[in-house]
Amino acid sequence: MLSQVYRCGFQPFNQHLLPWVQCTAVSRSHRIQPSVIRHVRSWSNIPFITVPLSRAHGKSFAHRSELKHAKRIVVKLGSAVVTRGDECGLALGRLASIVEQVSVLQNQGREMMLVTSGAVAFGKQRLRHEILLSQSVRQALHSGQNQLKEMAIPVLEARACAAAGQSGLMALYEAMFTQYSICAAQILVTNLDFHDEQKRQNLNGTLHELLRMNIVPIVNTNDAVVPPAEPNSDLQGVISVKDNDSLAARLAVEMKTDLLIVLSDVEGLFDSPPGSDDAKLIDIFYPGDQQSVTFGTKSRVGMGGMEAKVKAALWALQGGTSVVIANGTHPKVSGHVITDIVEGKKVGTFFSEVKPAGPTVEQQGEMARSGGRMLATLEPEQRAEIIHHLADLLTDQRDEILLANKKDLEEAEGRLAAPLLKRLSLSTSKLNSLAIGLRQIAASSQDSVGRVLRRTRIAKNLELEQVTVPIGVLLVIFESRPDCLPQVAALAIASGNGLLLKGGKEAVHSNRILHLLTQEALSIHGVKEAVQLVNTREEVEDLCRLDKMIDLIIPRGSSQLVRDIQKAAKGIPVMGHSEGICHMYVDSEASVDKVTRLVRDSKCEYPAACNALETLLIHRDLLRTPLFDQIIDMLRVEQVKIHAGPKFASYLTFSPSEVKSLRTEYGDLELCIEVVDNVQDAIDHIHKYGSSHTDVIVTENENTAEFFLQHVDSACVFWNASTRFSDGYRFGLGAEVGISTSRIHARGPVGLEGLLTTKWLLRGKDHVVSDFSEHGSLKYLHENLPVPQRNTN
Repeated sequence: MLSQVYRCGFQPFNQHLLPWVQCTAVSRSHRIQPSVIRHVRSWSNIPFITVPLSRAHGKSFAHRSELKHAKRIVVKLGSAVVTRGDECGLALGRLASIVEQVSVLQNQGREMMLVTSGAVAFGKQRLRHEILLSQSVRQALHSGQNQLKEMAIPVLEARACAAAGQSGLMALYEAMFTQYSICAAQILVTNLDFHDEQKRQNLNGTLHELLRMNIVPIVNTNDAVVPPAEPNSDLQGVISVKDNDSLAARLAVEMKTDLLIVLSDVEGLFDSPPGSDDAKLIDIFYPGDQQSVTFGTKSRVGMGGMEAKVKAALWALQGGTSVVIANGTHPKVSGHVITDIVEGKKVGTFFSEVKPAGPTVEQQGEMARSGGRMLATLEPEQRAEIIHHLADLLTDQRDEILLANKKDLEEAEGRLAAPLLKRLSLSTSKLNSLAIGLRQIAASSQDSVGRVLRRTRIAKNLELEQVTVPIGVLLVIFESRPDCLPQVAALAIASGNGLLLKGGKEAVHSNRILHLLTQEALSIHGVKEAVQLVNTREEVEDLCRLDKMIDLIIPRGSSQLVRDIQKAAKGIPVMGHSEGICHMYVDSEASVDKVTRLVRDSKCEYPAACNALETLLIHRDLLRTPLFDQIIDMLRVEQVKIHAGPKFASYLTFSPSEVKSLRTEYGDLELCIEVVDNVQDAIDHIHKYGSSHTDVIVTENENTAEFFLQHVDSACVFWNASTRFSDGYRFGLGAEVGISTSRIHARGPVGLEGLLTTKWLLRGKDHVVSDFSEHGSLKYLHENLPVPQRNTN
């Protein structure tokens, strides 16, 4: 017979199509029609996403991001995934996690099928137990002693193990799927079932009927009767079912499946055997790339190796099914590997028939690394010349830049809020300011790389130097800010760093031309590849996982973007700030003339900026004074919406809307006003509700101002100056890559200095540590030596 359905929760509708169905009742309180998408219960910690699932089969997906549209999915579980490390018994924790993920996807309205191994391992466990039990009974009867001799376990034949394990394996799946109110059915097949047309039709009909009834088919080769695989037995255009890899591929094509997920005990395909020093995971595999792969040995269990998986995957791809090969055994990822693949995350190796026009992001990372190292070896004058040339190009090619920017603005109209549109917009004055800033960077870069910070004579003829060097490769992610690209590029060039840029899609035209001009400037000294613009469909979360290629991530954008990147970054430092909750404290001795100017500039000049004022702290003695009235009148004229803090609201009979949170970054013409008792109360409020970005005191009392400057623990603390001065250009840094509120490495507006680190250079003459031992011939001197003066011209 072709197959046997071990169990299902419904009687078959068509007995002709399901002649081998054997059903048993399953305890369920209700039946759910296949057309109804069920809600995921509270048991799942995997995010539930309802997506449109409609796609005409016939062509595989070209990009990972399209996998979320997959309707019909086959998940193949390799022997190494299903079995324990001792090859005797099942990995129950992994199986439970896989069943949960399959259940989540099934409840999203997808049609899930499993191709599973494990019957032999489960049967081996049962038979070993039976043999040990029978041997122990016989020995006890014959010897009459309690102490048993060491028992030898005979070699167990695989077919017998499969026969003993099939029922137990399916019973386990049944118990697990029942926990999620999902019905499962078992189908056993052999290669002969695919060669007989009638049996193929019966199998096809059985599977379609099960999927129509919202049942998860669990398919396996009938290892109890399957003959040994014959070499080179594939028919022309048809793959023979020799193992579960070929079975999954054959099944996926027969059923016109959208996606085949092959889980094994390796992360995917590597360009050399996994575990070797130079092995690199292949993100996307294309037909014809077999020459770039060196296949290793098979897994510890199972019939097929990676070569068999690739062959099956390519055959399925040719049949219109997308394929991903990934690791299903890693404890950190196995709990969400299937759902991550369906969500389009960069997991395992994705098989695609569509090659991208440009390099992959991994290749771009390597180009940025090698280009950055070449950049760092240039003379300071050469790096400065590149930046000067880029500044000239910004003004010379002004018309082309503004034309591209106009295209972005037209496409963004109606989709972006007004503050974001303002950030997206470029103008002649902005380009002129950019050019001036770039020339400042060029002037300050003369002795940035290789500058000696410290010299020490360790001993005679043994001298130590600490010198500045580039960090390595920077990843800068920015939103709606095309002017950010030349600024960051110039800082990277000046500091000798390689650079990966990921801009928002709303500025795609502006970013493209600005990047081309940057590469044109770099070309004058042959380092064009040092700055790369990522144009692929790479998700930010995937970029944040490239810890072997990226040394520092700098996000430029909304607080939500920064938080998302900080959460996604795995092993890569992130420089930035998640919020810009800037405060201004108006002291009782503040000047009437200064206060309104400072508040207006800080809040109204550019309310979307991260250095805009968000909370105004008023000394309580100023309430109901002309100064306070002037502040309120100015804010009303500027159409600023006022939110009252709890203390401020208590002073008023009719107050504005009370603030929902004192820790709010509005990014618009909105402002929180709160009352404080004195300067110490203001400092305490800032430390409790601020974000350590920029905070200001307005007062004429120098002692109060100095107390505020010394005690407020923020990156930027000002006296009688607008919060908007917190900016790299205004600080004279030429430009900034961002503002950092962290306490390590760089803080505040980060310019050229913040993109450098150090290394130590030790020059000796046959020095060894043993010479400095108690009985050695040398003594440590540790003398500080003069450091070469920095060129400030």
